[in-house]
Amino acid sequence: MPQLSELTAAVAAGKRTDTVRLTQELLAAGSAPQDIVEKGLVPGMAIVGEQFKKNEIFVPEMLVAARAMKEALKLLEPLLASAGIKPKYTAIIGTVQGDLHDIGKNLISMMWRGANFAVIDLGTNVSADKYLAAAKEHNANLVGLSALLTTTMPAMKDTVRILKAAGLSTKIMVGGAPITQAFADEIGADGYAADAGTAVDIAKKLVGQAA
Repeated sequence: MPQLSELTAAVAAGKRTDTVRLTQELLAAGSAPQDIVEKGLVPGMAIVGEQFKKNEIFVPEMLVAARAMKEALKLLEPLLASAGIKPKYTAIIGTVQGDLHDIGKNLISMMWRGANFAVIDLGTNVSADKYLAAAKEHNANLVGLSALLTTTMPAMKDTVRILKAAGLSTKIMVGGAPITQAFADEIGADGYAADAGTAVDIAKKLVGQAA
């Protein structure tokens, strides 16, 4: 029987075929799907996040690892759902209105899933009203706003204002190339992340999970 540590190593190395094979073998040997996620996949993505923060790997390697994890989750999610097991936290993510860039958003979305968040990805060019509706519908713990264009920073500011005005307990996190901690503070966001690795740590802290 393969060990969960082998699965962790396969995910961290971005070995998609091995990740899927080990997941199948662990299931066949009787490992609980939840254990495979929490003790196999999640630690693998945590390693990747730390390596990214230290500039030991870069976006391509991170994407490869995230895709390997995604393939394993395809096998596990139906089993988790049938057992009534779901991630403890729910996050909404999207690129703000007027901005069609999605590489950073997609990377963070995959990293959050790798940290065992349920993620609802609204895509690009997302209006404040759409964010608000999704946050209410899914009772989200976290809303992530992404922007790459400086011209869409006002849309991010408006979205934060509208979400805050709704009185939700949802935490709001912002990021993107032109965004800084100072801007995040100015518009009243609860958190800011400069990169996808940090985005996981900040997200966990915002929702009260141990970092």
